[in-house]
Amino acid sequence: MRLSCEQADLHRGLQAVARAIPARSTLPITQHVLLEATGDSITLSATDAETIAITYKIQASVEEAGAITMPSRLLSDFVATLPRERIEMKLAERSRQVSLTCARNTASVGGMDPDDFPPIPPVGADSSLVMDADRLRAAINQTVFSAATDDSRPVLTGVHFAIKGRELRLAAADGFRLSVHTMVLDSDAEERAVIVPARALNELGRLLQEASAGSVTMTFNAAHTQVQFDLGHAKLIAQLIQGTFPNYEQLIPASTSTRTEVGVTEFIRETRIASIFARDGSGIVRLIATPGRGGDPGRMLVIARADEVGDNEGEIDAIVEGDEAKIAFNGRYLTEVLNVLGVDRVAIETTSPSSPGVLRPIGDDRFVHVVMPMFVQW
Repeated sequence: MRLSCEQADLHRGLQAVARAIPARSTLPITQHVLLEATGDSITLSATDAETIAITYKIQASVEEAGAITMPSRLLSDFVATLPRERIEMKLAERSRQVSLTCARNTASVGGMDPDDFPPIPPVGADSSLVMDADRLRAAINQTVFSAATDDSRPVLTGVHFAIKGRELRLAAADGFRLSVHTMVLDSDAEERAVIVPARALNELGRLLQEASAGSVTMTFNAAHTQVQFDLGHAKLIAQLIQGTFPNYEQLIPASTSTRTEVGVTEFIRETRIASIFARDGSGIVRLIATPGRGGDPGRMLVIARADEVGDNEGEIDAIVEGDEAKIAFNGRYLTEVLNVLGVDRVAIETTSPSSPGVLRPIGDDRFVHVVMPMFVQW
């Protein structure tokens, strides 16, 4: 194998595929990245051999085709520190030692037999769906943070994809909150429902950041056990989570007694301030919405209390429709959803201190977020 490529391209590709490498594994080769040089490109591949695999293609001048696996962390760290110049790689026949040269730097890295690399199963085109990359990235950002992080209920560690007609609905829940994003498709699609691991979608979201104005092809295998997201230069394959996702529609309140509209920027600022005091108060942030009277505007108080430390109270101008409302939420949950709204104003719908609260971005009816309240003494 003999080739050369740009340092920036190789660095970007190594960063992308490295996210599929497991933190711990009993298979040493899963800590390696597979390099396959052919034609005018290098294909980089990494997998945890269980749930996720990523491949990434970069341009290269290939004099002799070949393949080798190399330690991912060592190679990534070395390439990241090199100057932005061309890197030359050489691998002698029947050798596992790769020579790398860039400017005045030379290194030799030992690899492993590429035939021992865990095979990445191809996902046949049982059914495919083409989506806009920007819209899919927005849908992932507004849902994946609500997925559970523990494995006590495996189905909640993924995001539910429900396809029907020209609509794709993504939903994630961890038992304390629910995020639902409805995405309109350009054409009709085959009806199906699957659960995609949140970990895979987090990595897909990062890949989509560089796929602006492009498209993504989502393909399922015939057995409905795997999904592939094809960005053209990169592919992500994930093992679908088997199980039944909860009927989340019944968790969205059909009616509310108070609707409070506030500016998102102010709400984020006051929530972050309150969260500082809430650290010693179980993370509880209290909200009190009061309608305006006599021509005065309404207001919403954002309060945090820590018995042994102190307390904080911030006030936000608000449009309050209905009765005065009191409710308490986990401060981190509030901050996380406010950071992904992408609008200037948000509506908080409440019924009672013990009923779920609903957040809806003003001017964007694609997203709804439900969060369970925390029980406090008022």
